[in-house]
Amino acid sequence: MSPLLSLVMVDFFDTIGTVTAIGEAAQLTFAANDPGIEKTGMKAWDCGDLPESIAFMRGGRRLTGYPALVDDTDSVSVRLFDTQGAALRSHRAGVLRLLRIALREQVKALEKPWAGFNAIALQLRTRMTADRLLADWIDAVTDRAFLGDDPLPRSAAQFDALRQRARTRLPAVRDGGERLLAAIAVDWSQLSATLGTLPPALNRLRNAVTAQRDLLVYPGFLRELGWDHLSDLPRYLKALGRRIQKYASNPERDARHGAQVEAWRSRLSEARERLQRDGGDAAPLAEFRWWIEELAVALFAQELKTPFPVSDKRLERRWAEIHRP
Repeated sequence: MSPLLSLVMVDFFDTIGTVTAIGEAAQLTFAANDPGIEKTGMKAWDCGDLPESIAFMRGGRRLTGYPALVDDTDSVSVRLFDTQGAALRSHRAGVLRLLRIALREQVKALEKPWAGFNAIALQLRTRMTADRLLADWIDAVTDRAFLGDDPLPRSAAQFDALRQRARTRLPAVRDGGERLLAAIAVDWSQLSATLGTLPPALNRLRNAVTAQRDLLVYPGFLRELGWDHLSDLPRYLKALGRRIQKYASNPERDARHGAQVEAWRSRLSEARERLQRDGGDAAPLAEFRWWIEELAVALFAQELKTPFPVSDKRLERRWAEIHRP
């Protein structure tokens, strides 16, 4: 290590006492002491076995680093992270990228739109471009087929086994993804058409339903929302349509239920922002978003049914279980 690099590292570590700084110092130190752990430009699993964590000493302190793959778009690298959560998120993305490189021919086949894609893209044209939609669909399909719920590999042998499973799963996931996207596009298009017929006097209702619709379908939604929840989107979109149909019979009830749902959305948003600002982990709150969607179904379209009993009181209990202010 050069004297200049040593001086920079000492100054960096000694003058900044935050957890983030310690993690960054750990990455610098480990890379200097053991250059074999960090690699760049990988297009195959050639980094040997990757431990889940590495403990080492620095300046009399015992530190723990978490090695993980990193997605560099056209290759992957191995880097050391200061938290396990960040390492796991990066490792998943890195493994997926390496699988897409290993199965490039299969991915290339996905890039050719299937027979019904143009009709789907036309239905969703006001929300996203066809190119963006296709790219998002490929991301979602490969994430599900290549990784799914499988444990992330830490060795070449584990990676090779996962690659074989990924190749086998891809056709079924691809077919299911085509059908699912077609169903979502139909319900989104029908709901949007209904919104377009509402008179100016119902602007409040139109704005409320439009806002909830756009939280469900947007550029990148297929990958971001997660495969397990995509199958629920047609039901959620139908529930918004039922809300419009029922509005005239009881506007006061609609306003009351709408305020209830929006209060929960605001509560969740504020909690996430606070945790992110304070450096906390907002991940446990992610699943609660779907409890709110199910509450909306129960309030506005009970006939569509929910997969589990849901009410304002049940949401309060669930909130108390996952959120500690």
